[in-house]
Amino acid sequence: GEATAERPRGRRRIAVLFTVAAFAYALDLISKLLVVAKLENHPPVKILGDWLQLEAIRNAGAAFSFGEAYTVIFTVIAAAVIVVITRLARKLYSVPWAIALGLLLGGALGNLTDRIFRAPGVFEGAVVDFIAPQHFAVFNLADSAIVCGGILIVLLSFRGLDPDGTVHRD
Repeated sequence: GEATAERPRGRRRIAVLFTVAAFAYALDLISKLLVVAKLENHPPVKILGDWLQLEAIRNAGAAFSFGEAYTVIFTVIAAAVIVVITRLARKLYSVPWAIALGLLLGGALGNLTDRIFRAPGVFEGAVVDFIAPQHFAVFNLADSAIVCGGILIVLLSFRGLDPDGTVHRD
């Protein structure tokens, strides 16, 4: 498609990106600290009957505990995502893209923190998951931020909005 003649105007949206990232990261970190302190080694807490529970588990793999033997690779991927988003921030003029990338960055930082600082060791740590919907994978707030950011990126792409603020019309 053709880009419209409009070029980005105004300030870059780096502050929005890092504010959203910091908020997502802080929520994830605080929730995991509470889960480890209050839920680990305890029975699940029912929130909505059997539909939704809080259950502390440690996940060395990715979603659905896939790839538990590849924890170091997931650590490298999370670090790479953080580097790419940080570099992309220089070209960021779109508030929706800043929000989407901030969610991805905050989520990646949350899970990377677990991979680095939790047992069994540096770059091999298991992520703390605790949101347990019935018949679905157990996940955490970092995972939620990553998924929401990813969905927002897909929607923005379908609408033709680029991170630099340009709009493509097909």
